[in-house]
Amino acid sequence: MRRRFFVERFDGRRAVLEGDAAHHAARVLRAAPGQMYELSDGRAVWLARVTAARGGAVEFELAEPVAAQPPAVPISLLLAIVKFDRFEWALEKATELGAAQITPLAAARSEKALVAAAAKRAARWQKILTEAAQQSRQMRAPVLHPATRADDAFRAARSAADAGGTALLFFSEFPGAPPLRSVLGNRTGVRGAVIAIGPEGGWTEEERSAALAAGFAEAGLGPTILRTETAVAAALGAVIYALADS
Repeated sequence: MRRRFFVERFDGRRAVLEGDAAHHAARVLRAAPGQMYELSDGRAVWLARVTAARGGAVEFELAEPVAAQPPAVPISLLLAIVKFDRFEWALEKATELGAAQITPLAAARSEKALVAAAAKRAARWQKILTEAAQQSRQMRAPVLHPATRADDAFRAARSAADAGGTALLFFSEFPGAPPLRSVLGNRTGVRGAVIAIGPEGGWTEEERSAALAAGFAEAGLGPTILRTETAVAAALGAVIYALADS
């Protein structure tokens, strides 16, 4: 299977790969004239032939279009900031599963030092998203939004979902949280979702109230206590399965 890279744009029948991706293609994959790769500008995917690899850039000639589709279920992930190794693993897996947008949350039980450092990690997180999207053959990397307070993110999600067709899902460990299948069981016409996943210590009652007030439906992921990164993979997989053919 051919590797896929993202480029800024297609210039007629030509394209140029630059930056870290070009370095990886040239130095690690040893890209050479005549070799074929897939390129995406976020709107279309083309099979392209290397024409030159030099000076931190790899030049291509577009050969033929490649059939490509965006994820069947548009998902925005509101993800509480946790220890960065676990948070970054969650970013990678969310991208592989097709998340379209990701917003880091400064939840009440997120460590304050991690929240303070989030802005400095944004470039690294964007790189993780880009590499994971290329590896999983997405059309584009997820949009990474700045870190924000949980209650502000809940209100913003409500505004974005007011047009309909988007389920707002607040995954929690509170006793009595209904299973996802019952929450989505009668949501015909739903084609996308905003998913909120909390920190290791769980959501506070205040955050739960804010989510419910913003129109989120509370849902559980079973009787066991999941780490944040496990909850991300489980929630995205379950929602995609539930909505893909709805």
